[in-house]
Amino acid sequence: MASSTWFLLAFVASLCLVKDGHLFCNADPTDGFTPVPLTESDFDIQKPYDKPLQDRYSYINGVHKMWVYSTDKPFKPGSPTKPRTEIRIRGHDYSSGVWQFEGYGFVPEGTTGTSIMQILGSNGPVLMLKVYDGQLNYYSQKLVEPNIYNRWMRVNVIHDVDANKLTVFINGVQKLEVEGRGPSTFYFKCGVYTQNDPSHYMESRWKNIRVLKRN
Repeated sequence: MASSTWFLLAFVASLCLVKDGHLFCNADPTDGFTPVPLTESDFDIQKPYDKPLQDRYSYINGVHKMWVYSTDKPFKPGSPTKPRTEIRIRGHDYSSGVWQFEGYGFVPEGTTGTSIMQILGSNGPVLMLKVYDGQLNYYSQKLVEPNIYNRWMRVNVIHDVDANKLTVFINGVQKLEVEGRGPSTFYFKCGVYTQNDPSHYMESRWKNIRVLKRN
């Protein structure tokens, strides 16, 4: 019995390692999930209302590049919100089940004071990933990933609505698990959305964006 237990523990250890204080196993965050079909019409670009799309957004070689200035207008006249250029995923709003956003994000050096990924509910955001001085944070409370400037990172955000739980993975490593904010109807966003103490120019790039649902 003891030898069997030792073998099992050794097998599990061979599949897992500890990195930066986080347990990382060979299982992928998307295991057990199925991608939902996304079309061009599902990518709704929100940008300063007085600017043509090409002045704040480009899509070249599979990369969505979004940028905004801290002095820009909001996304619609009369809105009290701050400047943004964001992709709002449409057609896949959800209020139950387990859903996942996946994308590869890139933030150039100098961009700060901006949200690059959000989950929005009917009453506002339930998750924001913000960039401050080269660090990716959950709101302004918890460090998710350091030293993010000028490199691509795989971002997976899982929202278990029924369990009221949010989990964030960076490059396959779980970096955050927090409670949600209760029931609502939710959707995913990514790009740049101005926050406190922003740089004048803010930019993020995204590619291979997917939305998945647990089987």
